[in-house]
Amino acid sequence: MSAKFVSQSLILGLAAACLGGAQVTRTRPILLHAARMLDVANGRIVTPGEVLIQGERIAEAGQKVSRPAGVEIVDLGDTTLMPGLIDAHVHLFLHPGAEDLQTVEESVPERTITAVLAARADLMAGFTAERDMGTEGAGSADSAVRNAIDQGLVPGPRLRVSGNAVDILGGHEDAIRFNPAQHVLSNATYANSVDQIIEVIREQFKEGADFIKMYETGPDSLKDGKFTTPYQYSEAQLEAAVHETARVGKHVAVHATGEPGTLYAAQAGVASIDHADQLSDETMRLMREKQIPAVPTFTIMEYFAEHAGSPERASYMRGLLELKQRDFKKQLAAGVPMAVGSDVGPFPHGTQGRELVLMVQNGMTPVQALQADLLTGAKLLGWEGQIGELKAGDLADVIAVSGDPTRDIAAVQRVSFVMKGGVVYKH
Repeated sequence: MSAKFVSQSLILGLAAACLGGAQVTRTRPILLHAARMLDVANGRIVTPGEVLIQGERIAEAGQKVSRPAGVEIVDLGDTTLMPGLIDAHVHLFLHPGAEDLQTVEESVPERTITAVLAARADLMAGFTAERDMGTEGAGSADSAVRNAIDQGLVPGPRLRVSGNAVDILGGHEDAIRFNPAQHVLSNATYANSVDQIIEVIREQFKEGADFIKMYETGPDSLKDGKFTTPYQYSEAQLEAAVHETARVGKHVAVHATGEPGTLYAAQAGVASIDHADQLSDETMRLMREKQIPAVPTFTIMEYFAEHAGSPERASYMRGLLELKQRDFKKQLAAGVPMAVGSDVGPFPHGTQGRELVLMVQNGMTPVQALQADLLTGAKLLGWEGQIGELKAGDLADVIAVSGDPTRDIAAVQRVSFVMKGGVVYKH
């Protein structure tokens, strides 16, 4: 059956999903057929490719799968079937212009509506799982968005959420540029000692956070080619946070751009070091040994360089980007694990497939970038063995892209079909 002759039940399910209605419980199996399929674990393309879905999970995947009675066959033509993409660093509560007064001028209810729309845009771009790295002052509102998605009330990716990030007084996300007499709130939650860190972590988990995001460095500075950034938490403080999260089976991820903060984070055993603009040899060694992935976030830096408010600012951002590009190559050579995170929010949601393109442009092969996104990403989000591959027993998070992503990574920006948990959201 060709793609344009899919059944009425599939069309009705797609309509309900796109309108944000309750998910449709399917009883009939679905067979997806395409010219190609990505075997991400082995870094190869299978030709042709088929995936059999029963309910919310994959029953079979390969060149040819069985055809049970009553199966719906969806022929996706000259496309490549692959697992849904994973973005390990997003900000659903931010939008372009968010680096100015968004968090001051917009209410939390307004920002929550924006987050719901952002989640839908990301899903339609093929991102079926994401890690929300802080609401930037909207508290635990991301838990409500995650729960609404899980309940089928609105469309969006599977989410791991951190609530408000954790920061020190006068730190990276504190509102220190404003008149202190106005008492403008920080975009993160203050924690200045081990006791306060533990108290904040417990509060975040009480409000529904899946993990904790901490700001470990900032503000950054680049002067005469030299990059510097102050650390915010000592190794002992980060270690206390890691131990407290581990007590309940969760973890800490850090915003950390350079030394010595990145070293403290690696020594403490955090789950990921996000941005990772500059890493020392010792930090890279520890990350390799402990399998702590870097999440480079190239796209946000490219966007800021291209949309800077002044020539001076554009030159500064280009300098940071060039430094990051050089260091990324060192990290690859040192065997630092990589995950894919774009920092989408300050640039438009639904466009973050660009991150994989930039990682390839800066030294990875397409297969390495895909494995970083899908395999490392699934592990980082705590869904290893559930998502990130097309194999029997996994959740049916499947997309179709135009072209072969192992040869042209930009194929991930050409998504024509999106299924999450056996529900079709885009066709």
